[in-house]
Amino acid sequence: MIKPLKRVSRLLLNILLLFILSMTSVHAADGVSVPTSAKQAYITDFASGQVLLAKNARTPMKPASMAKIMTVYIAFSRIAEGSLSLSDQFLVSKKSWKMGGSRSFLDVGSSVTLDELLHGIIIQSGNDAAVALAEGISGTEENFVAEMNNTAQKLGMSQTVFTNATGWPHPDLTTTAYDLHLLATALIKDFPADVYPELYPMFSERNYTINNIKQGNRNPLLYGKNASKNGVDGLKTGFTEESGYGLVASSLRGSQRVIMVLNGMESKKERASEARRLMDFIFREFKLYDFFAANEVVEQAEVWLGTKSHVSLVVEKPLQRVLSRIQRAKTVISINLSTPVPAPINKGQVVGHLNIEIDGGLDERIQLVAGDDVAQLGSLDRLYEALKYLIFGAHTEPAG
Repeated sequence: MIKPLKRVSRLLLNILLLFILSMTSVHAADGVSVPTSAKQAYITDFASGQVLLAKNARTPMKPASMAKIMTVYIAFSRIAEGSLSLSDQFLVSKKSWKMGGSRSFLDVGSSVTLDELLHGIIIQSGNDAAVALAEGISGTEENFVAEMNNTAQKLGMSQTVFTNATGWPHPDLTTTAYDLHLLATALIKDFPADVYPELYPMFSERNYTINNIKQGNRNPLLYGKNASKNGVDGLKTGFTEESGYGLVASSLRGSQRVIMVLNGMESKKERASEARRLMDFIFREFKLYDFFAANEVVEQAEVWLGTKSHVSLVVEKPLQRVLSRIQRAKTVISINLSTPVPAPINKGQVVGHLNIEIDGGLDERIQLVAGDDVAQLGSLDRLYEALKYLIFGAHTEPAG
């Protein structure tokens, strides 16, 4: 009787282990299973949008203070369109002053600049600053929330509902890791630092002082002995009892930027260590490979009855891929082309295709176009070339 019980115990143990693994693993783009304690995780390459890691990315969750990214996005939009400036003054209402949770410690009835409010939201996660900004822009926080939700829909955040400007707990407040990645990506794309140097770089500032109270940035990836090398320059943390500890972060290393959304961790320490570990893993495992630059010559195609014997084939846009080490080793690029190409040929004319295969499957088919014009030979020269081709079976330099 003992042996069957042992076999049952082992079976139950295996089932339990499989269940635990299914709850704690996130799958990378190449199928690698990476354990994570985050309940939700979504990591993408910024330029291509390629998904590098995903776990419960479209499962509804509470954003907590990560909702403030949308509050900042709307303010940045108003600055970019010219209807607001960083020096504009905003009144601190009693409602904003009374906000609980993380605060910038604004004085009721005081006037503060938009610049101060944005720093208070981004660095200090000030709920009072977020409400003061919302009221200053839209008259009431309720009006501002309507704009937050309209903007969310425009950005494709179809599973997001905002209920306030702060991320303060509310039954209807909801989002997903996928939606927060859309928001973070849009903020960086729509307000690039080289165009608006006074906006997005706020996210990388380590501390800010309002009313003689200095507070540090909540983003844990901005600190540590390797902080200067990890390329992290944003964005926002969040925490409530219901959401757990979350983080939306972005890191730029070399020419590659990564967007990371994590949520549902148990402590600040876990959030910091898990975020560092996953970010380092992504940059260690995935690289941006430049195969061809825009208008770079990929191949020379033989021309039939043209004034030139060959025409250059180019790709119109840069051909880049973010690939894991395993994927790169299994990547094959081939040319699909029928030759000779009959003249006349116009520059930009589609002549063939470039096939990109990853691990035996077709990833993309890209057009190859003529890099220059090739005129057709005159009628006598065409006849001469045609006879040569029939006799010798190969194309040679055109007559003349």
